[in-house]
Amino acid sequence: MDLYIIRHAWAGERDDAQWPDDDQRPLTEDGRERFNHVVAKLVKRGFSPDVIASSPLVRCLQTAELVAQGVGGSAEVVPIDGLTPGSDLQTLMQWTKRQSRQHQQIAWVGHAPDVGHLTATLMGEPVGWVRFAKGAVAALRFHGIPEIGEGELRWLVTAKVLGC
Repeated sequence: MDLYIIRHAWAGERDDAQWPDDDQRPLTEDGRERFNHVVAKLVKRGFSPDVIASSPLVRCLQTAELVAQGVGGSAEVVPIDGLTPGSDLQTLMQWTKRQSRQHQQIAWVGHAPDVGHLTATLMGEPVGWVRFAKGAVAALRFHGIPEIGEGELRWLVTAKVLGC
């Protein structure tokens, strides 16, 4: 099973006047466009999650929707509180194990620095961290049921690496 871990795309700057509730801060138009290019390039290389877990914050949900649209609109987007800032790995793993019974490609969309810590922990480095730029995507492979510490990092790309 392949698990894609995605940091949300480029969002507006924090602004208490414009977004008194930071959870509602959306992606910028440029961020949406740039991330669409990232997804299009990854789809050509086999990126095609069947189901996408997302932090319920607007910028993550919008990123997850761009992924779903980019892979043909058939991927379900599921808001999961376990991906809010301060992610809950146990909740995410329980959900992912259930999903892995019927899906071979699953994605999580979350926030930094959480996505970096989640990725490191899944690879067996519980105190490690992997740097994720905005809109970056990592692919981890699990042989069998996904378990903490058993993920194999297949690749990690940024928009810059992909020329977006």
